[in-house]
Amino acid sequence: MNKTVNINIGGLFFHIDEDAYQKLSRYFEAIKRSLSNSSGKDEIMKDIEMRVAELLTEKQKSDKHVINNKDVDEVIVIMGQPEDYRIDDDSTEAPAETYYPKRRKLYRDKDRGLIGGVATGLSHYLGIDAVWIKIIFLFFTFVGGSGLIAYLIFWIATPKAVTTSEKLEMTGEPVTISNIEKKVREEFDSVSNKFKNADYSQVKSSAERVAGGIGEAITKVFGVFAKVLGAIILVFSSITLAGLFIGLFTFGTTSFIDAPWQRYIDAVNYTDIPLWLFGILTFLAVGIPFFFFLLLGLKLLVTNLKSIGNIAKYSLLAIWIFAVGALVFIGIKQSTERAYDGKIVVKETLQLKPNDTLRIKFVNNDFFSKSIYDNEDFLFTQDSTKREVIYSNNIRFELKATDKQLPYLQIEKLAEGKSFNEANNRAEKIKYGFKMVGNELVLDNYLLTEMASKYRNQHVELFLYLPKGTLFKMDKSMERYDSSDDEFFNLHESSEDYVYRVDDNQVKCLNCPPDENEYQDVEINNADINIPTPPTPPVPPTSKMSGKRTSKLVVDQNGVIIKTN
Repeated sequence: MNKTVNINIGGLFFHIDEDAYQKLSRYFEAIKRSLSNSSGKDEIMKDIEMRVAELLTEKQKSDKHVINNKDVDEVIVIMGQPEDYRIDDDSTEAPAETYYPKRRKLYRDKDRGLIGGVATGLSHYLGIDAVWIKIIFLFFTFVGGSGLIAYLIFWIATPKAVTTSEKLEMTGEPVTISNIEKKVREEFDSVSNKFKNADYSQVKSSAERVAGGIGEAITKVFGVFAKVLGAIILVFSSITLAGLFIGLFTFGTTSFIDAPWQRYIDAVNYTDIPLWLFGILTFLAVGIPFFFFLLLGLKLLVTNLKSIGNIAKYSLLAIWIFAVGALVFIGIKQSTERAYDGKIVVKETLQLKPNDTLRIKFVNNDFFSKSIYDNEDFLFTQDSTKREVIYSNNIRFELKATDKQLPYLQIEKLAEGKSFNEANNRAEKIKYGFKMVGNELVLDNYLLTEMASKYRNQHVELFLYLPKGTLFKMDKSMERYDSSDDEFFNLHESSEDYVYRVDDNQVKCLNCPPDENEYQDVEINNADINIPTPPTPPVPPTSKMSGKRTSKLVVDQNGVIIKTN
């Protein structure tokens, strides 16, 4: 039955049995004796104790674990015996060293770094010059801004190398008594060389007073600023994370319940990746940086906040890199699904008698819409047979001239896809209808698409080609869909009784008021419309017209008639 004692090594408490305690005490005393002539003796001992404390912490299996002789012996084997590493100031021979494999740990090198020491720490860890690390961060900062976000994450997640043991681990050197002593002496000599010519006896007291006052003032100012900044970061990060969590829950459940707007999202999801998976990736890609900002805000408010540990930090960093890479892949795949335009062209000749006036109008389907002026880019609904379809009013109409004897209608069905073949197949499945009833052209104001085709910007473009001299009328329903060139055909919206005629270079309105003919210079006479003028009746003697003749345009279903009085 061994007696146990509680000891404090490097700021950490341990339960250790009495025999192990005696051995560890003798070990420390031997180290002190070997360092009796070394500069920076106290600093070296402090670093050695902290390193021993780290090694003993790794031996602890639970809070009730008691350090024994075996644990101490294993620590001594790692650290080495003091007599093996005695280095005298006048000695020119290096002591024999035991080989240890280089195992680097990632730390921030604040001593050599310009800002946070991230690039310098990564250069030690990866064995790459710090200049290349900085160039990579700058490149990704200017290309999308991800470099700055990654730098801040590394700054928050990576601890700073403070102790001599951490600085040795950062460069991959074994943490032994010899290396600790060597490192401390190098730092001590470096500082001594910088100030070797300074007379501390004359300036010490005044410098301490000035520096102390300035340092205290700066500390208080920055302390208040840090608290305010920490509170702002904490509130902003918390609100963002809460919003992301609500969005993840909302979008993530749409794959398991029949939400009314789920089909609209699926229609523009060209990758067929489940919506819940996309929500999780977005949550991770955006939420992890804000989680580290949340930790930063807490650290600014709570000075003694315990770290979440390197394992958690590096695991979250790896998950974030994976999520961002997956979203980039999805974005590229999403864009390629609409990379090609497909088109199917159908031409239909219109049987119109030479002397007839063509009437043109759009009609709606009362089953889908009750108004001709409704405008739906795409709508998921059912047809009269209860079959699910995509309904759209994406129709475009344009009037053009032709040298052919008969007018014809060119119907162009268009859609998008990841290849020409797929885009053309999708365009071919568009359903669009029209009909010719006597001298009236009736056009549907909608198109239908199968649900399996999904939404790929399906639309229909109509081109009506009319021979020279053709007379036609436009229904008011044409206002919504006509996109003809105004210099060729100017649709007057104020009346459905206007009669238009196709001439050489433009369409003329034959009975429009002069103020509406801003694009056409219309001249109307009997020769233009080839309608004979009836004989002039005799004028009564009492009339004030004095034999003058007046004409009046009358438009009916047969065309234009001039009545002369």
